[in-house]
Amino acid sequence: MLGRANYVALVGGGRNPKFPTNKVGTLSPGPIRTSDQDANGGLQLIVWDDAKQLAVLTLEFRSQVFQARLSRSQILVALLNSVTLYAFSSPPKKVSSFETADNPSGLCCLGSKIVAFPGRTPGQVQIVEIGTGNVSIIPAHGSPLKAMTLSPNGEILATASETGTLIRLFSTTNCARVSELRRGVDHAAIFSLAISPSNTLLAVTSDKATLHIFDLPHSNQPSAAIASHPIRSSSPYSTSSFDDSNSAAASTNRTKWGILGSIPLMPRLFSDVYSFASAPIAIDDDPHAALRGTAKPPVPIP
Repeated sequence: MLGRANYVALVGGGRNPKFPTNKVGTLSPGPIRTSDQDANGGLQLIVWDDAKQLAVLTLEFRSQVFQARLSRSQILVALLNSVTLYAFSSPPKKVSSFETADNPSGLCCLGSKIVAFPGRTPGQVQIVEIGTGNVSIIPAHGSPLKAMTLSPNGEILATASETGTLIRLFSTTNCARVSELRRGVDHAAIFSLAISPSNTLLAVTSDKATLHIFDLPHSNQPSAAIASHPIRSSSPYSTSSFDDSNSAAASTNRTKWGILGSIPLMPRLFSDVYSFASAPIAIDDDPHAALRGTAKPPVPIP
């Protein structure tokens, strides 16, 4: 959904999808219908106007659409092995298209100035400046990407791999690694990453049925300042309250293991930064079941 506007991107799914899975939908205030005939064949994007309850724009693809992102001026669509950027206009104008590694999770991020998505090599991230078309490659992980998110101000990119133990933060201005956060020691499937509107907190959910909250260092700080940024830390399996506005006043204890983290030659996990708060969450055996219409019914709350 596009901010507070009535624009929504729709992708067909479930047992009896209203739209085919090779369609995407979004909202627009006027009846528009277009077809983009390019080298990839007929592309159809469904634009849905929630105020008028009307699909007003469609772009159709030859293969399944895995994700669509909207901004006030751009539309970003992710397929299995490519992403395509369109100008949000009538009719929508194709701006550029990029090849990616297999991307069944539909990973892509759309900011006001940049777009980010998997690179051609598993574990890499491509960052493209919308205005100039300049492309930067970040070797983010050694295994394929599982999740990524862009901060609201567009300065920080958070990524996680299929291993699911570490979340890495990168500055989008110079592609340098800003920080590395540890979710846990055991492998996990990361469901989602989300950065707060204040750009100070990171939320992580996984198949461990746990929500983790991390402090975020500021991307414009020098590396020395980042190292000394006060980041709260506690056991990833303890629940504590937190306030988004008070994240800067966090404790200076950055590690879960205290003094053990400062002993030379100890395993790295003793010195890693853990979440400062966590809470259990309810998950389905298959997190994607709801998209196919096979999710378990919710349990009523008395």
